[in-house]
Amino acid sequence: MKNASKVSEPSPTTNTKKFKLSLQYAADFPEMPNRSQFRKWVNAALERPAEITVRLVDEEEGRALNRHFRGKDQATNVLTFVYDELQPLCGDIVLCVPVVMREAQQQLKNLRAHYAHLTVHGVLHLQGYDHEHDAEAQVMEQLETNIITRLGYADPYHAH
Repeated sequence: MKNASKVSEPSPTTNTKKFKLSLQYAADFPEMPNRSQFRKWVNAALERPAEITVRLVDEEEGRALNRHFRGKDQATNVLTFVYDELQPLCGDIVLCVPVVMREAQQQLKNLRAHYAHLTVHGVLHLQGYDHEHDAEAQVMEQLETNIITRLGYADPYHAH
């Protein structure tokens, strides 16, 4: 969890943190982001060196992971797993493609923008940001909004 007074906001254009990004396409759906897009989104939210794997999964795998690690028997949009909080930061971000697609459609959001938002959300979780309490949620949501809008997308928390 990050202290609100210590939040430093990464910049998508000036962030020069080195990171290693691995992509795993474990699902085959249309309009999935490419490596370049994920690198841009990760870099925009990253505050320090990291080794990150982004895995895109189907609903079955998303549900199994959520059930096993969080005790919730349903697929969710994004899961974050932190393995090492030292330098470099090390962790996985799992995006459940059918859930992401369904949410974008239901919320009338641009699919690419929704992927960007959930990727940024996952990267912030890797770095210790959380939204379990109102104060933490406010800090995290504001940071997400600032990053996403600087990337050229609409505010993800604005009513659509």
